[in-house]
Amino acid sequence: MPDRTSRPDQYEVLRTVFGYDQFRGDQDQIVSHLIDGGDAVVLMPTGGGKSLCYQVPALVRDGCAVVVSPLIALMSDQVGALRQLGVAAAYLNSTQSPDERAEVERAFLSGRLDLIYVAPERLSNQYTRDLLSRGKLSLVAIDEAHCVSQWGHDFRPDYLALGELAELWPDVPRIALTATATRRTHEEITERLHLRNARHFVSSFDRPNITYRIEPKAQPTKQLLEFIRTEGVVDGEQATGIVYALSRKSVEATAAFLVKNGINALPYHAGLDKRLRDDTLHRFLREDGIVVVATIAFGMGIDKPDVRFVAHIDLPKSVEGYYQETGRAGRDGLPSVAWMAYGLADVVQQRRMIQMSDGDAAHQRSQSEHLNAMLALCETASCRREQLLRYFDQDSQPCGNCDTCLNPPQTWDGTVPAQKLMATIWRLDREYRQHYGAGHLIDILRGVDNKRIDQLGHKNLSTYGIGTELDAVGWSSVVRQLLASGYLETRGEYGQYFLTEAGIPVMHGKVPLTFREDAKRAGRGPKPSKATTPTNLSEADAPLFEALRRWRAVVAKEAELPAYTVLGNKTLEALAHVRPTSRNQLLSINGIGEAKLERYGDAVLDVISSFEAS
Repeated sequence: MPDRTSRPDQYEVLRTVFGYDQFRGDQDQIVSHLIDGGDAVVLMPTGGGKSLCYQVPALVRDGCAVVVSPLIALMSDQVGALRQLGVAAAYLNSTQSPDERAEVERAFLSGRLDLIYVAPERLSNQYTRDLLSRGKLSLVAIDEAHCVSQWGHDFRPDYLALGELAELWPDVPRIALTATATRRTHEEITERLHLRNARHFVSSFDRPNITYRIEPKAQPTKQLLEFIRTEGVVDGEQATGIVYALSRKSVEATAAFLVKNGINALPYHAGLDKRLRDDTLHRFLREDGIVVVATIAFGMGIDKPDVRFVAHIDLPKSVEGYYQETGRAGRDGLPSVAWMAYGLADVVQQRRMIQMSDGDAAHQRSQSEHLNAMLALCETASCRREQLLRYFDQDSQPCGNCDTCLNPPQTWDGTVPAQKLMATIWRLDREYRQHYGAGHLIDILRGVDNKRIDQLGHKNLSTYGIGTELDAVGWSSVVRQLLASGYLETRGEYGQYFLTEAGIPVMHGKVPLTFREDAKRAGRGPKPSKATTPTNLSEADAPLFEALRRWRAVVAKEAELPAYTVLGNKTLEALAHVRPTSRNQLLSINGIGEAKLERYGDAVLDVISSFEAS
């Protein structure tokens, strides 16, 4: 732990505490700005090293840093990881006994802490504010700052009170950090947290190690199982992954289906018993090969670096949410996959949820804009990464690492089918004053002879039976792409279809349309890529890496710590390649600072020595 009588500079802290030789990207500038007493707003992708931006200044500046985190369930692990580095860190939350909280308060007031973690709800409490005002604060870090935005994807009302900290502690520098923010959300973070004079640091949102794949939904649980079996495997073993579903019922059913088919899967949602949720989180952080099936409540702030895949079996509500969730894969920078199956029913469900929400017209309009952007990402025939980064106002070239780049979709002229579909909607409105869902429209176009069509007299429509060139799946995809393009919209509880103003010229043939080939025939999506091995090890280094990983697993289990907080995979890779023979050589390995050298150095050297002698 740094000597408090002579504070080290940021480079010494980086080297001796965290074990790194140099900062990445904007980290150095952010750290310097904060050490000098400036405020900052930081937009940096998941896995980009946001935590170092406030942890290093906390060890350089005099006093204790307050870290605002919405994740009570993870504070213990976050603090535990810092303590592994020799940092004096603690947290205050409702999981502690009164005696435990009192001990943390005494440590803070006596100046024995470098960082203290609190939830926004606790920091809104006057007792907590009075306590912190009695000590010396080095800085305030507001993590997951997008939670302050009503237009973001995870609004937390208690974050709004954090703007008051500017007046409460005017001389304490503040930093707000998030991994996802559109221009609108970025502006709201700045305004609501009273950071108008802050310096802004916006890193690229690109995560080149993630392969993005989206395919039409047919039998989502079976598609998911096939994906996990083919792409969720590393070196023949089940990889760690997260599967997202919108409903609690779907979470439980999907987890049960995966378990039945031999996947080590666990459900996680807010309706489960707290002890079960805590046990699931504990196992996910500490064990390999766990697949957690969850609602979006799971994963924010989890610093597990070796999640190899994130899957969605339901359409996310926004691109921000999708980016945040997929960003939980591959935080170690190694190859990972973001996979999603989505269909027309997802769109209808999301539209209905927006229309039935309690939000005002402006909020519903905002949610619809988010959904439209998500649909555009799903239906694009161009590079998904380009589309994703464009949403965050960043330019990009085709990535060569998403499904549309690896297997470019064929396109076809969809002008005439679009006209047929739109004419059916228009004639139903004009002749019957009626609107229907996609299934009934498709039955009319395909000339299906059923009781409902007979009873409603819809065989008399001029468009009845004129769409036999496509099957039901193909027509569903046409509807999907027209929705994504804004030419159709759904309304009402049952998702009835209406033409938009932009759709009228399309119906009249004045706007040519190009559709993805997968809309024409079902099952024509890109072929899955082969499962990837996440390490860059040579054949000669791999056995030592495995020996080090086995040693790490034993140490982590005995200490009840996540394995990556002992030593990360990249550090183990470097050890396996360099094969150091002395403590000084260990300090040259990224991820090994003085505290970890003292704690694990001799044991690591023993593992390497024993391996070399065998």
